[in-house]
Amino acid sequence: MRMYDLIEEKKRGGALSDREIAYMIQGFTGGEIPDYQMAAMLMAIYFQGMNDDEITAMTMEMARSGDMADLSAIEGIKVDKHSTGGVGDKTTLIIGPIVAACGVKVAKMSGRGLGHTGGTIDKLESIPGFSTSIPREEFFDIVNRTGIAVVGQSGNMVPADKKLYALRDVTATVDSIPLIASSVMSKKLAAGSDGIVLDVKTGSGAFMKTLEDSIRLAQKMVVIGTGAGRKCCALITDMDVPLGYAIGNAMEVQESIEVLKGQGPDDLREVALELAANMLYMAEKGTIKECRAMAEAAIKDGSALKALIRMAEGQGGDASYIEDPEKLPRAAFSYEVKGDCRGTVTHMDTEAVGIASVMLGAGRSRKEDVIDPGAGILLKKKYSDQVEAGEVLAVLYASDEKLFQEAAEKLKEAYTIEQKTPAKKKLVYARVTKDGVERY
Repeated sequence: MRMYDLIEEKKRGGALSDREIAYMIQGFTGGEIPDYQMAAMLMAIYFQGMNDDEITAMTMEMARSGDMADLSAIEGIKVDKHSTGGVGDKTTLIIGPIVAACGVKVAKMSGRGLGHTGGTIDKLESIPGFSTSIPREEFFDIVNRTGIAVVGQSGNMVPADKKLYALRDVTATVDSIPLIASSVMSKKLAAGSDGIVLDVKTGSGAFMKTLEDSIRLAQKMVVIGTGAGRKCCALITDMDVPLGYAIGNAMEVQESIEVLKGQGPDDLREVALELAANMLYMAEKGTIKECRAMAEAAIKDGSALKALIRMAEGQGGDASYIEDPEKLPRAAFSYEVKGDCRGTVTHMDTEAVGIASVMLGAGRSRKEDVIDPGAGILLKKKYSDQVEAGEVLAVLYASDEKLFQEAAEKLKEAYTIEQKTPAKKKLVYARVTKDGVERY
C-alpha cells in the first residue's frame, strides 16, 4: 500500500477503506508518512469530503492512536460536553457543577484556548492554586468524592489529532467538516464518557459561520458518537454574539459564579441550562423538561455553587475566590472604548472581539504564548442594544497600557451601529440526534 495511491483515490473523489485509513493514520502518527503527503491528503479531503463510514473509521483510528481513558473506576453514568469553541463561552464552569449537583458524575478533560477562542483549562487556572494536571487515580477519586473534576488532556491522548491539527493549521484545512468532526470526536471517544453532548456554535465567532454548515457538522459528529456506542446529541447554539459580557479568563470565572448564584447574563444562563438539561437527559434522569427543572433547582437551592466549590477544593484551588469572586485577578490598567454615533448595535463581528481579547493578553496566538489571567474585555453593549454617541461600548483590561490602542481599534471595528432595529436572534437553533434534526 502506498500513500501516493490513497491521495490519488481521494483526489478523484473515491472513498477510502477502513484498512487504507488505518494505514494512513498509523503511518502519519508513527512518522512513516511525511508531512507533505498528509498535507496533500488533507487538501483532497477538504475539496472532496468523506462519507460517514470514512469519517467514523478515521475518528476511531485517531482515538486509538494513544491512551484511551477507562472511567469504569468512577461510579455511575459519566456524561461529557464539548463545545466547538467561541468567545465568552464559559458554559463548562456552569453546567459541570449543575450536573454534578443533580447526581451525575462529570469526569471532564478540557483544552486550552488558541486563537480567538478561549479554553476551559485557562479559565480554571485563574483560580489560585487550581491544578488541572492530576494523576489518573487522583482524578477518579476526586470525581467519586465530589461528583466533578476537570483536567487537561493527557500528553499521550490522541497523538494523531495533535499532529494532524498542527498540519491543518498551516495548510488552510482547519474548516473542513470531516476533519473537524473526526478531531473533536476522537478526543471525546478517547476520554471515555458514556454520553456526549455537543455544543456546536454557529455565527461570526464560530468555525461554522452558517446554520446549515453547523447542522451538517453536528450530524456527522452524532453519527460518529452513536456509531461508537455512545449516547450522543448536539445543540446548535448562537455564536454570532459573544456569550455573556465577560471575555477573559478570570472575568469569565466571575461571570460563571454569578450565574450559579442565580444572577448573571440571561443569554449565558439560558444556554447553560439547555446544555445541562441535555446532559442530565443523557444520564437518564428524566425527560428534557424534567431535567431542565432539575438544573434550575440546582441553581436556586445553591447546590450547583457548592459543587463548584467542592471541585475547586478537590483540585487544590482556593475556594475563597469562588465565595468572593471580586478577589480574582484583574489586570492593573483599564481603557474605555466609546461609540462614535447614536443608534442600535445591529451586528457584532464576534471573532474580531475574540481577537481583541487576545491582543490584550487574554488568549494565545501561538501555543507557547503566556496568558494574563486578569486581562480581557467587559462588554457594556451587545447586539440590539441602543447606543448614544460617546457612550461606552466596552472596557478593556490589560497589564500593559501599550496594548490598548490596537485592541481598541479592533474591538471598535467589530461593532456595527445603525439607525434601525435588528431582528431578534435565537440562542438555541436546533437539536440534533441520531433520529434527526429538531429546529427551534
